[in-house]
Amino acid sequence: MPVDLDLRLVHCFTVVAEHRHFGRAADALHVTQPSLSRQVRRLEQQVGARLLDRTPQGSRLTEAGEVFLPQAKALLRTAAQAIARAQAAARPSRLNVGYSGGLIVTPAVRELRHQHPDAEVQTLHVAWDDVRASLLEHRIDAVVSRLPFPTEGLHVTVLYDQPRVVIVPLEHRLAGKESVTLDDIADEPLPRLRDSDPEWSAYWRIEPRPDGRPAPDGPMIDALEDKFELVASGQAVAISAGHNVRALRPDITSVPLEDVEPAHVVLATRADDRSRLVAAFRKCAQAQLTGR
Repeated sequence: MPVDLDLRLVHCFTVVAEHRHFGRAADALHVTQPSLSRQVRRLEQQVGARLLDRTPQGSRLTEAGEVFLPQAKALLRTAAQAIARAQAAARPSRLNVGYSGGLIVTPAVRELRHQHPDAEVQTLHVAWDDVRASLLEHRIDAVVSRLPFPTEGLHVTVLYDQPRVVIVPLEHRLAGKESVTLDDIADEPLPRLRDSDPEWSAYWRIEPRPDGRPAPDGPMIDALEDKFELVASGQAVAISAGHNVRALRPDITSVPLEDVEPAHVVLATRADDRSRLVAAFRKCAQAQLTGR
């Protein structure tokens, strides 16, 4: 029997489940609270089970709601992917190319446009923690970024390496040195990015250190760009890759960091993508994006 399930109602339910409060969820959805309540009740009728209970503090998932929530999220993702794939098939001459902060894709994009003048090629900035999701949700078709990031379901090609560097204020004791080691920064605090992926954080903080100790903790930040202000004010040093930080602001500088693995700049695409434009862009990226 076909299932009559309104995906708009499913989305409303997931928002209420996220906020645990009908009022806040209604504000997020830009609807009235009574309207949202009616939509959730309609979904419960379609599902045949009560999904949410109201409480004095807001709302909570019922046992059935706890079971339904992850399936609902997966259903919405699958629907979005189905639409995106259909649109991509209908527009085979369109390609969205993503790039992460500090990386340049212009030479490869220019070459692709030269080889395929009828193609519609767009470039979009992609946050460091949104690479995989952007690809799997078909918001982009290819992205140039730095590892580490989750690669399940992706095709990843290493384009070139960038040495990792330590960013310090101009008056720092290490400023001006040809290079530094982990011993030189053993006691230097490093910023901590709130809610960051543990693998990503460990890579950029280089922890544990060779002696097994964690990296010294510096202030907590909510955005990567905040680290430059912390460094400039002398509250921490930071580890980065390939940045010409003097071009960003004149009160900080970078020093090469010895004896650590370089950062890998990669091209990532969906593993099951057979688009001719994706294949063509991969060749352009390997030829044009060399880090030189």
